[in-house]
Formats: sequence, C-alpha cells, structure tokens
Amino acid sequence: MNDKQINRRRFLKTAALGATAGSVLLAPAHRVLGANDRFIVGIMGAKGRSQRLAELLSERNDVDIKYICDIDSRLFDKSLANMEKWFGKRPKMTMDFRHILDDKDVDVLVNATPDHWHVIPAIMGCQAGKDVYVEKPASHNIWEGRKAVEAARKYDRIVQVGTQNRSAPYVQAAVEYIRSGKLGNVHLVRILNMKTRSAVPPKDDEPTPEGVDYDMWLGPAPKRPFNLNHFHYKWHWFWNYSGGDIINDGVHQVDLARWLVGVQYPKSVVAAGGKYAFDDAQETPDTQHVLYEYDRMTMTFELTLWTKYMKKTPGSLRASDDLPNWRFNATRIEVYGTKGLMIMGRHGGGWQVFDEDCNAIVTQPGRPPINDHLENFFECIRTRKRPNADIEEGHISTALCHLGNISYRVGGRKLYFDAETETFRGDKEANQLVKRTYRKPWVIPDKV
Repeated sequence: MNDKQINRRRFLKTAALGATAGSVLLAPAHRVLGANDRFIVGIMGAKGRSQRLAELLSERNDVDIKYICDIDSRLFDKSLANMEKWFGKRPKMTMDFRHILDDKDVDVLVNATPDHWHVIPAIMGCQAGKDVYVEKPASHNIWEGRKAVEAARKYDRIVQVGTQNRSAPYVQAAVEYIRSGKLGNVHLVRILNMKTRSAVPPKDDEPTPEGVDYDMWLGPAPKRPFNLNHFHYKWHWFWNYSGGDIINDGVHQVDLARWLVGVQYPKSVVAAGGKYAFDDAQETPDTQHVLYEYDRMTMTFELTLWTKYMKKTPGSLRASDDLPNWRFNATRIEVYGTKGLMIMGRHGGGWQVFDEDCNAIVTQPGRPPINDHLENFFECIRTRKRPNADIEEGHISTALCHLGNISYRVGGRKLYFDAETETFRGDKEANQLVKRTYRKPWVIPDKV
C-alpha cells in the first residue's frame, strides 16, 4: 500500500464529519491524568496566536508539545526554532491535523486556526477523546456552534474557549458586585469595539505558493483560486471565513458584558452600519451598531475601524494598578444601573463604579488573565469539571455576534430570535444565515 493509499485510508477512518453519523468513532477511554502527569499537546497553527499560546505553555512544568500543525509549511522553520527555544526540543510538524487526532498519546488539541476551522477540529477532537482549547470565536455560524456543544457533552470532553476574561479575578469581583445589587437594577449595557485597522486593497488571484495546502485551508468554505486577501489574517474580513471585527475582537467584550449582567439570548436584534470609511475589498462593515433587546434591558454594541483617537489598553497599563482613560478606551464595557455606573476594561485594565455625583466610589485594578485561563483549562482536565469559558458559554456569546451580523446582512431588519431552536421567528432569509453550506468532505452531520 503506497503513502497516498494510507493517507486515504486514514481520511476515511477519521474524517467522520464528511460521512454519516453512524460512522463516527466513539471517543476512546482516555487516560486519567494525575497531579504529576504531563499533558501531551498538539497545536493547530504555526504563527500568531498559536505561537503565543505555545510560549505560554512552555512556562508550565506539566506540558509537552508533540505536534505543530499548519497548512503552510513555509512557517515550519520559524516555529521549530521557537519551540526549541521555549521547550528545548522540537515537536513533530504536520500539515494535516488528523495526525494529531490519530495519536492516542495526545491528550489535548489546541486550536488557533482561522474561524471557519474552529468547530470541525473541535468536534473531531472530542470524537477522538481529546480535550480541546479552541480560540475565540467559538464558531463560524450559530448552527455549528451548537454542534460543538453537543459533541463536548456527548463525548464528555473539556472544551474551553479562549475568552479569557472569564478567568480574570477582577472580572469575577465585578460580577459579584453587580449580583449583590450594589449597582441597582441594570437597564442598559454599552459595549465598545472601536479600533484603527488598515484598508484591504483588492488583489488578483495567483498560483498557490509552494508549500501551501490551500484546499485544506479553505476547508468547508467554497473552493476558489489562491488569493492573499483570502489567506493569512485578511480572511477576517470575508464572510466565508469570519464575520469582521465584531467576531474577531468584539466577541471578548460581548462575552464579558453578557457574563456581567447574567443574560443569554436576546428577544430581538437589529443592526445598522456599513462600509463608510473604506472603499476596498473587505466584505464586513467598518462601522456597525447592534441593539439587543432583553426583558427590561437594552444592550448595544458599537464598532468602528477608523477611529484613531480610540486606543486599546496598553500592555504596560494592564500590568499596573493604573486605569485607562475611559473616554478614549476602545474596548470598554459600560453597565448602567439605577444606583451607579460601572466602566470596565478587558484583558486587564480594571473597573470603576461612579455614583450619582460622578464620583468614583469603587476602583478595582486588573491584570491580563491568560495564564489563569490556561490554568483553569488544565485543572478542569484533571477534575472533569466544566471550565470557566465552557464551550456553551462561548457558543452563546459568539452567537450574539452572529445575530448582529445576520441583521446587518439582511438589510438591518429587526429580527426576533427563538432561544429554544436558535433560529429566527418567521424570517426565512435570516434563517438561511444560521448555517453555512459545507464543502465536502468537511460536512458536519446533524448528529455529531
């Protein structure tokens, strides 16, 4: 049997997403990790966020990286050099994540791929008996996000989403403050995501670079010729792969705000906006306003990609007890209660509460929580308790971002959402955007 036949056989065995539910391999009985055991990890992604996670994992004394996977083999040399520097040894490199799933020694799959590749490996990882750390957002669309939840539950896997604010002690203190009633009744929450990003000039299609498996990169998305705008990073601004900055970055604030006030799905959503600042190739809006309606509360999300005077909290400030200049803070959350106003920063930055005389009556500094988040994930693998950012919480928060995008894409129509079915009431056009069309073989079955 030649290599091509072997790879084809492995594909038919492990790519259950492209077959019927009856062919799915049940998760094998996995080893129980004791306090002194080391986690064997495979990472999807060889640049950007995946390398940052690898560096953070190298600071732990209980993790070994066995695999790095990427469809762009041109990234391998730099990634290997980094891994040797951080871990003192080199992992195996592969262009096919199924090699990680086939290895029974691997305990954990870390998924830091483009958004349209988040759910498929997460589901397959659960089916293969792996626990999964998947970067935000939890899904490319609402339907597949629910399938990821179903897989985690069916195969009894720990699936943590990279919405790390849920592991921040300063945020947990803010949740307790609001729950105690000290802020009064909350009737308005305002979420900001105001950035400066570059335009995306049109680019011609071109031959696929040597060393790149572009068909695998596209995965469930429609087949198309190679284009740099539909590849590294710029994929964020095209509907086939992502949903713009409400999904890319705003999901952090949406998740944080939703947790602060203890809500899940809204009754209705309506969005406005467009491409006002950029006349370029990107499909997603550079200006966006979303209004979510709850019982006796309204939540708004505001996005810009051209406001240079709005600034993300600097790293040096996040590492100190100082607070942001709230007026120009690009990623803040404002919680309006009948007894006071809370303003919060994400990923560190802390929070303050102001009284009716505009005096700061509570000031709480904060620190970036990514190490706390990873610690929570690995601790939950040992205890089998649900993690702070369990996949269902990540799914609901990501779905709120999808709701805003769907209203925008159907012309800013007000949509009424059924939380039980996770569909829109009486709106066929909107419901067509709840799920994507999957390109074979990367088809998620109805029963995972």
